[in-house]
Amino acid sequence: MTGWSVRKRVKEIAPDEIFLDSSNLPAYESSQFEGRVVQSLSRRASLGVGIVFLFLLIAFGGRAFSLEVLSGGSYAQISKNNTLRQSVLFATRGRILDRNGTQLAWNEAAPESDASTTPYALRRYTSLPGFSDLLGFVTYPKADKTGDWWREEYSGMSGLELSYNSLLEGQNGNQIVETDAHGAIQRGNIIAPPQAGRDLTLSIDADVQSELYKVLSQHAVDQGFQGGAAVIMDVHTGQLLALTSFPEYDNNAFTAGDITSIRAANADPQTPLLNRAVAGLYAPGSIVKPMMAAAALNQRLISPDKQIDSVGYISVPNPYDPSHPSLFHDWTVHGWIDMRTAIAVSSDEYFYTVGGGYGGQQGLGINNIDKYAALFGFGTTTGIALPGEQGGVVPSPAWKALAFPDDANWVLGDTYHSSIGQYGWQVTPLQAVRYIAAVANGGTLLTPQLSAILPAGQAGSTQLGIPDADLEIVREGMRLGVTSNRSDAIEKFFNLRGIEIAGKTGTAQIGTHNQYENSWAVGFWPASSPKYAYAVVLEKAPAGALSGAAPGLLPFFQWLIVNHPEYTN
Repeated sequence: MTGWSVRKRVKEIAPDEIFLDSSNLPAYESSQFEGRVVQSLSRRASLGVGIVFLFLLIAFGGRAFSLEVLSGGSYAQISKNNTLRQSVLFATRGRILDRNGTQLAWNEAAPESDASTTPYALRRYTSLPGFSDLLGFVTYPKADKTGDWWREEYSGMSGLELSYNSLLEGQNGNQIVETDAHGAIQRGNIIAPPQAGRDLTLSIDADVQSELYKVLSQHAVDQGFQGGAAVIMDVHTGQLLALTSFPEYDNNAFTAGDITSIRAANADPQTPLLNRAVAGLYAPGSIVKPMMAAAALNQRLISPDKQIDSVGYISVPNPYDPSHPSLFHDWTVHGWIDMRTAIAVSSDEYFYTVGGGYGGQQGLGINNIDKYAALFGFGTTTGIALPGEQGGVVPSPAWKALAFPDDANWVLGDTYHSSIGQYGWQVTPLQAVRYIAAVANGGTLLTPQLSAILPAGQAGSTQLGIPDADLEIVREGMRLGVTSNRSDAIEKFFNLRGIEIAGKTGTAQIGTHNQYENSWAVGFWPASSPKYAYAVVLEKAPAGALSGAAPGLLPFFQWLIVNHPEYTN
């Protein structure tokens, strides 16, 4: 070994170490650091520590690989959803109220046990009968299995809930919700607060409508009618005091999604889901006679005082078989009658003559009948704010050519039948009450209104252009039907103390063999200064039903006199 190598391995001792050790030599105190003898670790201990450290490194590394690589995407999404999440704040739907503030549709908070899955208010409807077709129902917001809302709004499905949905629904808000690793909500920050829907106040009187429904629906059942509808309208504003249809369905069950109730209602042959007041189409029968009288007077075809002899029928020569003339029967023999009396006793023979002409008396003819039917609002929708309204049918040569292409020629008998509301006529109860209101108010055809707030300027009103003097003749005839002592006056039972009614009834035969009939009652009150018009139809009873719409309406008027004199005086 070279000298350089020896010198390289020699370690110098610092002076302080020399003096420190020398000071300790005599006593050799082990408490002094320099007096300790330190034993080196064994190879086994070092190896054990290394193995443990290696296992820990592998375990942590494997877990990190699983979290970051194998499941990194899913855990990242979970982390995102569970820490900050946008949540909808459901708006409260507006209520539906009657004219007196009675709640017809409102909201209730979900039970606490369901609050986590139903964070919106539940829709509730009145238990008063006669409102389901008018009010309709809603469907609720819907979430998928993960809790994400795929439909965030209430949806109006029928009735007022549908037609006024934009007013009632309000606007949802939202918030950011912070959750911990266990999904527990730590805090929520509202970004946009919900805006509640607006209330809808109706012109309807809930007490009047429910009583009207109860009286008429029970009468329909008792007399074998399949269903019916009733409407009461203010003749000056077009506001509806009542609009009901029967039978009805359970709109609470439909909103709740009760499958059993929904299937039963859809399968019911009496069609409770049909709002007959606006979508039911019926042959009007004799309720069109006041319109025929007004048209004939306005056309200056006949004096109201001219008398026509009703012998029970009119006879029209048959050009194909002179020995067998065509006979058009009246329901009874009335004798000599003028226009007012003809309305009061509902003479078919008089209105055959006025409508189609007979015995030297010129008639309106089908073109004028069509003209005045359109003028009084038949054959078209009224503009009411309800879904599903039907326009109906007014018979005409053009209609017949489409409906009966194999027998398209229009004949005089078709005009006669059209003159008394038979043949191709199809009208709704709402059209009927609107037409009678125009007779009552002096010639203004109104748009029916359901809201208690009238549109500015009474939008949609139309002047008929018929002098009120002519309509006054018609009104007197309708009142005479109630006050007359004649045996053939058919509405004498409406001559009540406490209410002054002017009315007209109608019966229309239906079915392939006229085996069924619809029964109508229309009119207005007070007769001397009209305020309200009414129209009632009872649908499809066996022909010859003993008691129709007018007798069925009588108990309602008796109830109204006692319980709501504000509407009868």
